[in-house]
Amino acid sequence: MSHQNRGQAAPRGARRRALLLTAACALAAAVSAVVVPPGTAHAAATSAAAHPAHGTRVSAWSPSMTTAGPAFDEQTIRMVAHSSVAGSDIRITLSNRYSDTPLNVGAVTVAAQQSGGQARPGTTRTVTFGHQGGFTIPAGGESVSDTVPITVGTGENLLVSLYVPGATGASTWHSDAFDTTYTASGDHTGDEGAAAFGSPTTSWYYLSGLDVVSPTAKGTVVAFGDSITDGYHSSTGTYTGWPDFLGRRLGAEPGPQRLGVVDAGIGGNRVLTDVPNLWQGVSALKRFGHDALGQPGVKDVILFEGINDIGNNAGPNGAPLTAADLEDGYRTLIKAARAKHVRVIGATLMPDEGNGYYTPAAEAIRQDVNQWIRTGGAFDGVIDFDRAMRDPAHPTALYPDYDAGDHIHPNDAGMQVMADAIDLRLLHP
Repeated sequence: MSHQNRGQAAPRGARRRALLLTAACALAAAVSAVVVPPGTAHAAATSAAAHPAHGTRVSAWSPSMTTAGPAFDEQTIRMVAHSSVAGSDIRITLSNRYSDTPLNVGAVTVAAQQSGGQARPGTTRTVTFGHQGGFTIPAGGESVSDTVPITVGTGENLLVSLYVPGATGASTWHSDAFDTTYTASGDHTGDEGAAAFGSPTTSWYYLSGLDVVSPTAKGTVVAFGDSITDGYHSSTGTYTGWPDFLGRRLGAEPGPQRLGVVDAGIGGNRVLTDVPNLWQGVSALKRFGHDALGQPGVKDVILFEGINDIGNNAGPNGAPLTAADLEDGYRTLIKAARAKHVRVIGATLMPDEGNGYYTPAAEAIRQDVNQWIRTGGAFDGVIDFDRAMRDPAHPTALYPDYDAGDHIHPNDAGMQVMADAIDLRLLHP
């Protein structure tokens, strides 16, 4: 599907790992990072550091990654991580999961953002991985950092600067960040200022996770979906996707915030099948265990995906899609979650008449699937995004005030309505 017509939802627990550590490194596992081999889950360091005495380790931010990003060569990449929850003793995850060459890392820092690519003076911290500043992540692998002595507030931004000392080949990335990333030639990870940084982009590269020790949050909720969840058509740098609004709602509840929120949306993603444009992600069936169930502290997943399957008539093994196919896919994901004691909240699929995805046959499948989500009893709870977002006078279409213009993606106001449609009592820390 084209970039212009992507979501059609388009481009933009415990994590089990086989630790690649020597016996000597294993003695430091409670505080050291983990470099994990191809095919294992992404942010796990389930050592003593994952069970701190002064709080709970939860995921604060973690975009889902895909393949075929641009290459870098002796450059510093400075990226913004928007934390959904307050915490300290942060860790970051670097992912080379979708790259076919090793990633040589020269240096990494983290700092509080002042504005743009400028760090708040005095906040820059060196990030180590297994007590090393420079290291290599194998093709298909990931690495979790040592804990970093820096705090972050709910809704605050950190700047993560990554220096790659040589040519990288195609990067593991998240195409549609709806935030600004800055690049510079050479190693500028220690710069507080932004003078060296130009060539801004709106993607994230290699940076796939930020987790924190929260004194109040007891778990993580993962918003899992396609470009509607990813925030396509939301305003850049304003954090106005529905998962962002959900995080703010949780933070505004009486008492301390009890859940971190992770946005695991990928533009163009499907439940049942891989997208030919692989930068739109492997299927939900393939990535769910890693991107959702692998998050630190995960308690709940909001599953809101399927419109790309319907719009592309993409059934299993190249066959036309049926409602039963999609429902079977949901059951598979629910079963995987329950095996990890994670609850799955199902969200109904929103209307899209006026978009290229719409046909009477596709609409019939959407209606059947939504009816099953509402009444089938498979999910641990239901969010009715369809009812919240449809035009009462024309229920096969989005309400015009919530339509970003392509008749499938919400604007910022629509994203707010989606978050407000979630009964917070469904989410259990």
